[in-house]
Amino acid sequence: MQSFGLSACGTFDGHTFTPTDPTKDTFYAELKPITDTYVPEAVAVSGLKHDRLAAEGRDPAEAMNAASAWVAEVAATAGASPVLVAYPLGFDWMFLYWYWMRFTDTGSPFGHSRHLDLKTLYATKANTMVTRSTKRQMPAELLSDRPHTHNALDDAIEQAELFHNLVRWAGPPK
Repeated sequence: MQSFGLSACGTFDGHTFTPTDPTKDTFYAELKPITDTYVPEAVAVSGLKHDRLAAEGRDPAEAMNAASAWVAEVAATAGASPVLVAYPLGFDWMFLYWYWMRFTDTGSPFGHSRHLDLKTLYATKANTMVTRSTKRQMPAELLSDRPHTHNALDDAIEQAELFHNLVRWAGPPK
């Protein structure tokens, strides 16, 4: 994992979702590589350079502990339990959970199961299959107006806006 971004997007009390500005409370870290073995084509997607991260990236233990503390602080301020929301969840969760379990003193701030997949949420509300739940297949009004830059923080903010829109969306016209 080269970098990750987190964005607080709102609270849900079991009845009402209260969105917040996803640009207000954010966390971003670029990590020092944990190996010199990598796939150059995969690394190129983010635009980050392996050599620069080796010299300037944050130590994974420091960054993951700081991220855990940030999640705890944001959740406490909101009086809420944190839930990780991502699109697609499986990709982000696989890396984040492993890094939290490997490098933090306290493990994952989301436990092992407090997470929500936006693809599945869309599939359920649209009454369609998960395989037909890509962003290209979603109605334009659900998508963020932000460009998809592959910067981890930009992506987190974009996903928070998608979540806001999905929560409000009643589903396709009947």
